[in-house]
Amino acid sequence: MDFFNVVTIDKANEIIMNNFIDYKFEVEEINILNSPNRILAEDVISDIDVPEFNRSTVDGYSIIVEDSHGATASIPSMLRQIGEVAMGKKPENDIIRGQAIYTPTGGMLPTSASGVIMIENTELMDDQTLLIYKPISKGENIVFKGDDIKKGEVVLEKGRKIDAAAVGVLASLGISNVKVYKMPKFYIISTGDEIIDIGEELTLGKIRDINSYALYSMIEKIGCQVVGRKIVKDDYDLLRLEVENGLELADIVLLSGGSSVGTRDYTDKVIASFAGKGVLVHGLAIKPGKPTIVGEGNGKLIVGLPGHPVSSIIVFKAIVEEFIRQKLGKTEIQPQVKAITEYNFPSSPGKKTYHMVHLRQENGIYYATPNFGKSGMITLLSKSQGYIVIKEHEEGVNKGEERVVYLL
Repeated sequence: MDFFNVVTIDKANEIIMNNFIDYKFEVEEINILNSPNRILAEDVISDIDVPEFNRSTVDGYSIIVEDSHGATASIPSMLRQIGEVAMGKKPENDIIRGQAIYTPTGGMLPTSASGVIMIENTELMDDQTLLIYKPISKGENIVFKGDDIKKGEVVLEKGRKIDAAAVGVLASLGISNVKVYKMPKFYIISTGDEIIDIGEELTLGKIRDINSYALYSMIEKIGCQVVGRKIVKDDYDLLRLEVENGLELADIVLLSGGSSVGTRDYTDKVIASFAGKGVLVHGLAIKPGKPTIVGEGNGKLIVGLPGHPVSSIIVFKAIVEEFIRQKLGKTEIQPQVKAITEYNFPSSPGKKTYHMVHLRQENGIYYATPNFGKSGMITLLSKSQGYIVIKEHEEGVNKGEERVVYLL
């Protein structure tokens, strides 16, 4: 394949999915207390109605609603109060016309009750005589059996990221264990003679490893795990050995800094040295991030990310996150806000352009200011809260336009 025979992001994602169509992430069953941020591997179907009985949403009296019709503050309806409902228990008595039973919030309604009158709209004349000062309609202040969840209903879909709300739903259904995808495993390799780890002494000409740490945090944020992180010098044998280790331990191997064209670029040769289809993509119609390489080795995905931090992050989100999303069927929406642009944004003709932006909020409205700078500048990251995407056919963004800002 010729270097920098660029393809669009959409085409690159299509190529990747077509070549990894049979690749599947394993499934495991875990306790719901350990499930937050994991991805459901199957639909959760309720085997009960929720609630399982008609219950009151207020403190009041269960009545037959016709007994309240015509009631006013000056001419109340008069009913016989025959008892009360104990929380967590079935009512001992049913009611007929002219009767009422005190029912607390969440209490089970007598079978014949068709509404609950709030206690504020009633008055007990004595132990048995209840005055009602307001009419109510059928079903008022009641949650009926199955109103929340019906038996046989899909309550949580496969691909859902489990959050606190989902855990609450599972608990309400009596589900203590749930099937989730095992966390996809990543192996990160930073390449370059100039790269040192953050604990090493910084000497002239050396650069601290930024990308692997940024990628590590992004990988964990999307519910995956890093099983290895290494720095490798520009040496074919060393790089191949480390990629081989990564392919044994992980689902995806990321190489940071080894995708540019140069005499010391061994990434494509290393990918081609393993069993598989070799290099699939070398060059994206994207700014920043053009010198990206994607391949398959030993049945695993290998992605050579650009060395510049911003480029690396953008390509990770555009290519790697999308791969994970599609393979796991993830249904969550990437965090985003709409913002008014405060300046003109330039674009690169024929390329999908990702512009880092600074956000500010005023009177509930977000405003986006472009952060200009080369993709290797650290401040381009530290001063940005997100990015906007300018499509290939767009000539740029004009001041005052409303655009979606994807949050980092």
